[in-house]
Amino acid sequence: MFERLKAMLVKEFIQTFRDPRMRVVLFVLPMIQTVIFGYAVNMDVRKIPTAVIDRDNSPQSRELLQVLFASGHFRQVAQLDDERQTARLLDSGRARVAVVINHGFAAQLGRGGTASMQALIDGSDSNTAGVILGYLSRLAEERNLQLLAEHAARSGIIVPPAAVRLESRAWFNPDLASPPFYVPAVIANILYIITMLLSAMAVVREKEIGTIEQVIVTPIRKYEFILGKTLPFVLIGYANVFLISLVGWLVFRVPVRGSITLLILATGLFLMSSLGTGLFLSTISQTQQQAKMSAFFIIFIAMLLSGFAFPIENMPLPVQWLTMINPVRWFMEIIRGLYLKGVGAAILWKQLAMLLLIGMAVLGTAVLRFRKTVG
Repeated sequence: MFERLKAMLVKEFIQTFRDPRMRVVLFVLPMIQTVIFGYAVNMDVRKIPTAVIDRDNSPQSRELLQVLFASGHFRQVAQLDDERQTARLLDSGRARVAVVINHGFAAQLGRGGTASMQALIDGSDSNTAGVILGYLSRLAEERNLQLLAEHAARSGIIVPPAAVRLESRAWFNPDLASPPFYVPAVIANILYIITMLLSAMAVVREKEIGTIEQVIVTPIRKYEFILGKTLPFVLIGYANVFLISLVGWLVFRVPVRGSITLLILATGLFLMSSLGTGLFLSTISQTQQQAKMSAFFIIFIAMLLSGFAFPIENMPLPVQWLTMINPVRWFMEIIRGLYLKGVGAAILWKQLAMLLLIGMAVLGTAVLRFRKTVG
């Protein structure tokens, strides 16, 4: 048994790594993708290109704009005279928001009235528009408190301290930066893509090149054939987890705070699902092209419903039920828990159990579907 399995493993390793370009694809490109994803997938909204129309041109309006741009959230790209110019800037995307201060701004403040400031926001990106609106609302609130304190000081009025004061503290990600949240998720996505594609072409490649007939006449058993086909991809998967984790730590300073042993265990359970799905596709496909297209379809759906970018809680209830059978979702929750929170199996037992159940079901189905026959 061990000799047959060893021969099968050697054959698969030679077949996988004989092309030098394949080594680059399997080990170098995932690290490059991690760096690109880490920098590109960034939900932080900073230095928003901002156009300004200051019709009042008073010390008060200039002070307000100075506070606006000193916050670091906004970056002035143009000083305009009328709103027609604003439309061109928003249409072209050169500005995401235009701040308009009309005549009489300082006069209204001087009389103790309410002075208005208008914000024209590009709403084509609803998420960014909501963040911009939040920044401006907070700025207006802080400015109101400052004006109230100044007015009270001039009038000799003692302003009591606020009855409620919010003291917020962000756990696990104090700077609220994007890389600590997205880099661990990249591990799940890349691992799923690589291992599923490799296993999806495992058996069907034998059919295409005609070597499946040679396997049929050998005394190798079904489970030995499957182990020989999948074990190399398991090792490749673990190697990618190590390399991507190393890149995440060195480049983005995102270390594993939880148990390394638990990460290894969770990766093994996840590989059961990804390799099982790929192997199943390989047994029902007649060509490598069919296997690739089927794998990409499943990968796209799995990543979309994994919680990578869109919170599962915001999805419709039927879609949330559908995510229950998505192994990428559970592995992503585990890996984020290990990287960001440093939690253990006492917290992640549900995710581990779901990965085990899905992996056993998928891999079991693939093994039952497998037939050591041509076609």
